[in-house]
Amino acid sequence: MAGLGAEKIQLDLIIDYRTNVALSPAFQDYLRRHRPPLLAIWEQHDPAFVPSGAYAFSRDLPDAEVHPIDVGHFALETRHGDIAARVRYLFRRKLDR
Repeated sequence: MAGLGAEKIQLDLIIDYRTNVALSPAFQDYLRRHRPPLLAIWEQHDPAFVPSGAYAFSRDLPDAEVHPIDVGHFALETRHGDIAARVRYLFRRKLDR
Protein backbone atom coordinates (compact mmCIF):
# COMPACT_ATOMS: atom_id res chain seq x y z
CA MET A 1 0.00 0.00 0.00
CA ALA A 2 3.01 2.27 0.31
CA GLY A 3 2.82 2.98 -3.43
CA LEU A 4 -0.76 4.19 -3.01
CA GLY A 5 0.13 6.99 -0.61
CA ALA A 6 -1.09 5.16 2.49
CA GLU A 7 -0.07 7.98 4.81
CA LYS A 8 -2.08 10.53 2.81
CA ILE A 9 -5.09 8.20 2.67
CA GLN A 10 -5.02 7.70 6.44
CA LEU A 11 -4.59 11.42 7.09
CA ASP A 12 -7.50 12.25 4.76
CA LEU A 13 -9.70 9.77 6.64
CA ILE A 14 -8.76 11.18 10.02
CA ILE A 15 -9.43 14.75 8.89
CA ASP A 16 -12.76 13.70 7.35
CA TYR A 17 -14.03 12.26 10.67
CA ARG A 18 -14.86 15.78 11.86
CA THR A 19 -17.61 16.07 9.22
CA ASN A 20 -19.43 13.02 10.61
CA VAL A 21 -21.02 14.97 13.47
CA ALA A 22 -22.62 17.48 11.09
CA LEU A 23 -23.97 14.65 8.93
CA SER A 24 -25.45 12.70 11.86
CA PRO A 25 -29.02 14.08 11.65
CA ALA A 26 -29.29 13.21 7.95
CA PHE A 27 -27.80 9.77 8.54
CA GLN A 28 -30.17 9.10 11.45
CA ASP A 29 -33.15 10.24 9.36
CA TYR A 30 -32.11 7.87 6.58
CA LEU A 31 -31.97 4.93 9.01
CA ARG A 32 -35.39 5.73 10.50
CA ARG A 33 -37.12 6.23 7.15
CA HIS A 34 -35.55 3.47 5.04
CA ARG A 35 -34.80 0.88 7.75
CA PRO A 36 -31.93 -0.86 5.93
CA PRO A 37 -30.44 -4.05 7.36
CA LEU A 38 -27.57 -3.03 9.61
CA LEU A 39 -24.90 -5.25 11.06
CA ALA A 40 -22.52 -3.56 13.49
CA ILE A 41 -19.66 -5.82 14.50
CA TRP A 42 -17.82 -3.79 17.10
CA GLU A 43 -14.54 -4.20 18.87
CA GLN A 44 -15.04 -4.30 22.65
CA HIS A 45 -11.53 -3.08 23.37
CA ASP A 46 -11.10 -0.43 20.68
CA PRO A 47 -9.97 2.82 22.31
CA ALA A 48 -11.08 4.89 19.30
CA PHE A 49 -14.54 3.44 18.60
CA VAL A 50 -16.17 2.57 21.90
CA PRO A 51 -18.96 -0.06 22.06
CA SER A 52 -21.64 2.51 22.88
CA GLY A 53 -21.17 3.79 19.33
CA ALA A 54 -22.50 0.51 17.97
CA TYR A 55 -25.50 0.46 20.26
CA ALA A 56 -26.36 4.03 19.20
CA PHE A 57 -27.52 2.62 15.86
CA SER A 58 -30.31 0.82 17.71
CA ARG A 59 -31.90 4.11 18.74
CA ASP A 60 -32.70 4.93 15.11
CA LEU A 61 -32.90 1.41 13.78
CA PRO A 62 -34.38 -1.01 16.33
CA ASP A 63 -33.69 -4.01 14.08
CA ALA A 64 -29.96 -3.25 13.94
CA GLU A 65 -27.83 -6.27 14.79
CA VAL A 66 -25.03 -5.30 17.13
CA HIS A 67 -22.36 -7.89 17.88
CA PRO A 68 -19.52 -6.89 20.18
CA ILE A 69 -16.45 -9.07 19.75
CA ASP A 70 -13.50 -9.54 22.05
CA VAL A 71 -10.77 -7.75 20.08
CA GLY A 72 -9.11 -4.38 19.77
CA HIS A 73 -9.00 -1.98 16.83
CA PHE A 74 -7.96 -4.46 14.11
CA ALA A 75 -10.91 -6.86 14.18
CA LEU A 76 -10.75 -7.83 10.51
CA GLU A 77 -7.11 -8.78 10.79
CA THR A 78 -7.67 -10.97 13.84
CA ARG A 79 -11.27 -12.23 13.56
CA HIS A 80 -12.00 -12.14 9.80
CA GLY A 81 -13.50 -15.64 9.83
CA ASP A 82 -16.05 -14.82 12.54
CA ILE A 83 -16.94 -11.51 10.92
CA ALA A 84 -17.37 -13.05 7.45
CA ALA A 85 -19.65 -15.73 8.92
CA ARG A 86 -21.87 -13.08 10.53
CA VAL A 87 -22.08 -11.12 7.28
CA ARG A 88 -22.98 -14.27 5.31
CA TYR A 89 -25.61 -15.18 7.90
CA LEU A 90 -27.20 -11.71 7.70
CA PHE A 91 -27.33 -11.80 3.90
CA ARG A 92 -28.79 -15.31 3.84
CA ARG A 93 -31.57 -14.29 6.22
CA LYS A 94 -32.35 -11.06 4.38
CA LEU A 95 -32.32 -12.69 0.94
CA ASP A 96 -34.50 -15.61 2.02
CA ARG A 97 -37.43 -13.37 2.90
